Amino acid sequence: MCKCWHVLLAAGLILLATVLVPALQAHPMDEQNAAFVQAVEGVAIFPFMYLGAKHMVTGYDHLLFLVGVIFFLYRLKDVVLYVSLFTLGHSVTLLVGVLGNIGANAYVVDAIIGLSVAYKAFDNMGGFERLLQVRPNPKAAVLVFGLFHGFGLATKVQEFTLSETGLIANMLSFNVGVEIGQILALTMVLIGFGYWRGRSSFQRHAFATNAALMTAGFILAGNQMLGYVFYS
Repeated sequence: MCKCWHVLLAAGLILLATVLVPALQAHPMDEQNAAFVQAVEGVAIFPFMYLGAKHMVTGYDHLLFLVGVIFFLYRLKDVVLYVSLFTLGHSVTLLVGVLGNIGANAYVVDAIIGLSVAYKAFDNMGGFERLLQVRPNPKAAVLVFGLFHGFGLATKVQEFTLSETGLIANMLSFNVGVEIGQILALTMVLIGFGYWRGRSSFQRHAFATNAALMTAGFILAGNQMLGYVFYS
C-alpha cells in the first residue's frame, strides 16, 4: 500500500478525533485572537491579514472541500479557474455578511459546508452519473458552495463586537489573508498530489480516498447539526 495512502488514513483518523470533541464549532478563533479583534480601534491591516491566513490554514472544512475540488484537476489553468470561482464566492459572502451585518445560525451554515465536502467527494466518485444519471455543473457547484464557505467565515467574525472604525479596511485585509492562507495550503496539497499522481496507487486508491472524504464531510455536517439541536 502506498505510503501516501497511510498518510491519508492517518489524516482521516485525526480529523475524526478532532470533530468529535465536545466543542462542536468549526475552527473558532482562539481566546487571544478573539480578544485582539474586539479590542481593535481603527485600521489594522497586517494583523487582520494574519488572522485571515491563520483561519484558512486551520480551517479543515474549507481545506477538505478544496482537496475535493482539485482532486482530479491535472492542469494548472483548471486549478486556477476552480479556485478562482471558490474565491469569488467566499469573498462576496464574507464581505457582504460582515459589512451588511447579515446573520445566520453558524451551526446550520457549517453543516452545509460539511455537506459541500461530501458533495464534491461523491461527485469525484462518479456518484451522480452512476446513481442519478445526471452530471451537475462542477463550476457552478464550486461557486455556490464558495458562497456558503464565505458566509461561514462571516458568522465566525460576527461572533465578536467589531469597531466600525476601519471595519471595511480590516475586513478587506482579513479576506486578503484568507486568500494568502488558501494559496499556501493549496501549494502544499498540489505538491503532495503531484508526487502521488505519478504513482499507480493514485488511481487504485482514488475512489477509497474520496469515500473517506465524503464520510468526513458527513461527520462534519452531523456534528454541526447536533450542535444546532443541543447548543442553539
